[in-house]
Amino acid sequence: NYIDIYGKIKLQESFRLYSNTATTMMFRLAFIVAAALNMQGNAFTIPSRILSVRQTTKNFKQMSTPIQKTVKCDPIVRNMSDAIAEDSSEPAKKSAVEKLKSIIPPANERKKLIPLAMMFFCILFNYTILRDTKDVLMITAPKSGAEVIPFIKTYVNLPTAIGFTAIYSKLCDKYDQKNVFYLCTIPFLIFFGVFAMVIYPNVGVLHPHSLVDSVAALLPAGFSAPLSIIRNWSYTVFYVMAEMWGSVVASLLFWSFANEVTTVDEAKKYYPLFGMGANVALIFSGQYVKWVSQMRGRLPPGVDAWGVSLKYLMGAVVAGGGAMLGLFKHMQDNVMTDPACVDQEKQALKKSKKKTKMSMKESAQFLMKSPYIRDLAILVISYGMCINIVEVSWKAKLKAAFPNPNDYSMFMGNFSSCTGAVTLFMMLIGRTIFQKFGWRKAALVTPTMIGVTGAAFFGLQLFAPAFVPIAASLGTTPLMLSVLVGAAQNILSKSSKYSLFDPCKEMAY
Repeated sequence: NYIDIYGKIKLQESFRLYSNTATTMMFRLAFIVAAALNMQGNAFTIPSRILSVRQTTKNFKQMSTPIQKTVKCDPIVRNMSDAIAEDSSEPAKKSAVEKLKSIIPPANERKKLIPLAMMFFCILFNYTILRDTKDVLMITAPKSGAEVIPFIKTYVNLPTAIGFTAIYSKLCDKYDQKNVFYLCTIPFLIFFGVFAMVIYPNVGVLHPHSLVDSVAALLPAGFSAPLSIIRNWSYTVFYVMAEMWGSVVASLLFWSFANEVTTVDEAKKYYPLFGMGANVALIFSGQYVKWVSQMRGRLPPGVDAWGVSLKYLMGAVVAGGGAMLGLFKHMQDNVMTDPACVDQEKQALKKSKKKTKMSMKESAQFLMKSPYIRDLAILVISYGMCINIVEVSWKAKLKAAFPNPNDYSMFMGNFSSCTGAVTLFMMLIGRTIFQKFGWRKAALVTPTMIGVTGAAFFGLQLFAPAFVPIAASLGTTPLMLSVLVGAAQNILSKSSKYSLFDPCKEMAY
């Protein structure tokens, strides 16, 4: 069936389709017999041992060699003989240098992947600093604590995120992607710089402590957390802006731009490497936070050590943001205009394509029609609820152990570096988990980890007297033991989330 009347044979197609050894041997035997029947004279001598099915495919290498008589061959036989010889030849072993070259992306891919990876590093370097700093400011603020975090996330952060979504939709309708990126990122960097240089040095004037104290005297004690948000309003704004940097710049703007620049095949190959690079950024930024927090020992008496540390931290954030913007401009000028890197026809088609405009209500109704989207939303919300329940309790213990802002910040720097290192290790073994156990078991790792470690942490709180002898035998206090167990719980939960939960979510999406 593979030889037509014109003498053409489809050897390569058949060999690629039927790759197992036994089937390949049968095909080759059929081709050789067909060739022999079409020859004039005794052109092929087929050794009897080759007819044995037990022989490996290497034996067929000899079939094209024993030509005993020079005769005029039909075209079909020449094509068949050449194809058999070509297919049966063994591939040459690659040297170490050739293997290394095959791993390195081609020049057109390197031109866009290296700046993208550097952008992602800068964004997450900033995010780690901001995430650690926002907790220090809000939790160690006067008459504040970890109990204010749920109120900020519910009554301040959530409405801000919804409002930004509406503004972002308007910006996307009015401006192109490049200008939207600038309009969304530059205000963040301006605010963080102004906060460290202007707002924080004047919090004594800006924060209405006396007014809030008078109101608090008239209200029940349960209003202490909401009043702390008003009392320390500038810290609240900083907290929300730091949270929004992760949601807007890291999750929305960067990945939107990365998806525009890369193809689907490139994304499959290189996006996991971005995740590994993100954890390297966690390690570096965590150590930078630790180094800055240790500067107070070198400062003269009477200097606000945390104020100096804050300037260094926000200076690094502004510098990282400037590097990110520079890399983005470089890609707009040199990558987006290069046909070898980006398909210019697709870009022109995207610009000319009219966008379907939907209201917030219509968008929500459209998304809720999909069972996948609904289930993914439940997964993400459930994870957020679980991790926040543990985090709030842990950070309350953390404040009791480290009331000084610099001590708190130094601990959080080490915490971020450990999270990055453990997540990097989890990402390396995550691929094996997916290959050996599949999506279901990989997806169950994160909820199992949160459940087991969360139960251990809360068990330590509920039965604290029983753990006093254990803490003493370890040379520590029950408070510090709670802090360390809570840190381990957060590190393991977040590392499993970043390495397994997020990839599972993306695969399902």
